[in-house]
Amino acid sequence: MRIGAVYPQIEVGDDPGAAKAFAQATESMGFDHILAFDHVVGGNPETHKLKGIYTCHDAFLEPFVAYGYMAAVTEKIEFITGILISPQRQTALIAKQAATLDFLSGGRLRIGIGVGWNDVEYEALGEDFSVRGKRSEEQIELLRRLWTEPLVTFEGKWDRITDAGLNPLPKQRPIPIWIGGHADVTLRRAARLADGWLPLFPPDENGADEIAKFKGYVKEAGRDMADVGLESWLNVGNYDDGYGAQYDTEESWHEWTDAWKKLGASHISINTMMAGLTNIDQHIEKLAQCKQVIDQV
Repeated sequence: MRIGAVYPQIEVGDDPGAAKAFAQATESMGFDHILAFDHVVGGNPETHKLKGIYTCHDAFLEPFVAYGYMAAVTEKIEFITGILISPQRQTALIAKQAATLDFLSGGRLRIGIGVGWNDVEYEALGEDFSVRGKRSEEQIELLRRLWTEPLVTFEGKWDRITDAGLNPLPKQRPIPIWIGGHADVTLRRAARLADGWLPLFPPDENGADEIAKFKGYVKEAGRDMADVGLESWLNVGNYDDGYGAQYDTEESWHEWTDAWKKLGASHISINTMMAGLTNIDQHIEKLAQCKQVIDQV
């Protein structure tokens, strides 16, 4: 299993040196990748009925910009957006930003995409929240064509390109696309179209049922699970953010990781946010402690 680290941006947003310190420290510790979230704007909870836990009070770096910076101060660690809310962005611009990052980093990018929950953000970016699922499917097709063909002609419901293309193309042709989310329609979409799925739930009996369902959808789509990745998180700390139980003992870290490995996970990322840590050095120290344990799984 490949091991990643979640960049704790909502807790180090006031520290411009945190991104460099985190990228270099995780690479030196042998992490395989860094995972970062995407939110362009946060709504004011006093005026909006928000469906998710993040608001205007949570700091988020734009992932392509942040990863471009991190790639420049590292050599081999990989990057994944976890997740990029693709339907609220222009598809050709996503393709260009991702291709540039992949080209400059030497092929170190995976794109995790999803449809999101923040209608305030869709409004701010001029996109339609109500069609986000179907639009994401069209985007996947177009992104792969833009990353592999020098010239593209495409007539979709939301995107149109006439004999135009990216230059330079990315190193990876195409860049891997993973999908996050838990609705049944999302599992089916990931099974048909994605290079991997990003499930966030405990690896218990219910979680095993969801993985079995997903594997069944992959088979129905005529695909082999050997070609489809699975990545979840290990949330370190004594909090509950709605994604499952979190633990702060070495025994629990080992058990959680071992359970995901048995379910077929190809990747796992350690998340130290909301664990009571107050600066980037504490996050790095906790990551080092946790990685030493799960390396033994």
